[in-house]
Amino acid sequence: MKKTSFAFLLMLIPVVILLIHGLSACAGQNGNRSVYGNTAARTQIPPSSVKTTPLNQTETEKLIELLDGIAELERSGLFRSGLGGIESSFRERMGDYTGAVMATYKEMSWDYGHGNLEKQELIQGLERVASMEPQSGMEQPAQAAHAILSFIRGKWDDAGLRLRTLVDEFDEPDSFINWMILSCSIEQNPDDRKAVSAYKSIRARYVQYPEYWYRGAKVFPGVIASQYAEYCVTIAPDGPYAPECRRILAVHAGLKAEDGPFLKSKKEIENIISLAVSQGDPYILDMLIPLISLPENPFTVYAIGALRGLASIPQFLDYFTVLAAGSKGRLTDRLVYICRG
Repeated sequence: MKKTSFAFLLMLIPVVILLIHGLSACAGQNGNRSVYGNTAARTQIPPSSVKTTPLNQTETEKLIELLDGIAELERSGLFRSGLGGIESSFRERMGDYTGAVMATYKEMSWDYGHGNLEKQELIQGLERVASMEPQSGMEQPAQAAHAILSFIRGKWDDAGLRLRTLVDEFDEPDSFINWMILSCSIEQNPDDRKAVSAYKSIRARYVQYPEYWYRGAKVFPGVIASQYAEYCVTIAPDGPYAPECRRILAVHAGLKAEDGPFLKSKKEIENIISLAVSQGDPYILDMLIPLISLPENPFTVYAIGALRGLASIPQFLDYFTVLAAGSKGRLTDRLVYICRG
């Protein structure tokens, strides 16, 4: 991958993300419907009667170069909403409809993991593709959709078998389909050391992908599970995987699972404090009060230490003092400690 091409793709991303839905509509003007677009049409595949214009070697090489660039952006932790759709359009243009469906699912599941898409919306699009009549040009998308649906529904054995039939020689070890296969393996057998090692080795490409961290948090032991859970909460605090990851954090911190909803990751604590200070509003810190009321644990200790630094600011000291006067027990003791600065 040439550096100039990588830089060019990086500059184009904000523009392309804004245009991606428009491109889908434009594609329809020449009779070719894209696999991406609005939620209802994201997993629509062109009918087999529609033939795309064959690519020449230069065009094919350019698309491969751009796909390599997307992969490098992902490995640099720069994946953002829209990249999966861009990848899907490139793969569709090359006639790789399996890859196009997978890239579309990557886009949708990323949005779902960040709380920007309902699960039923994700499933409905895939079910439309899976129900397509077997005919020339349509087998691969339907097979991919069936595999993804098994994955979403936790049918790990069936999903793993189906996904393995879709892998080709050009799929990188950290490709999205291989991440899905590894997820199936560790869900079925958390003691599969080869799969566990491979799963951990591809983390760079999925650093912004909540489900990657969630799957690891569920099956890995001890401190590793805690690290994965905290990262999942940090990057998607309002996403669908955060509640279970908070419960995992609570258990590994020596608390009860029921305490999970009150836990905040260290990054969340920092963000809340930063927001309160920047807006000069101590009542924003109300979000941290349930946390500092918990039995001693690393997250509560971290929050108390961070809050002590605010006691030198008069309006924040007043806030802590009034709150301490109206509190009882453990919370009072901690607020008094915070007030001492």
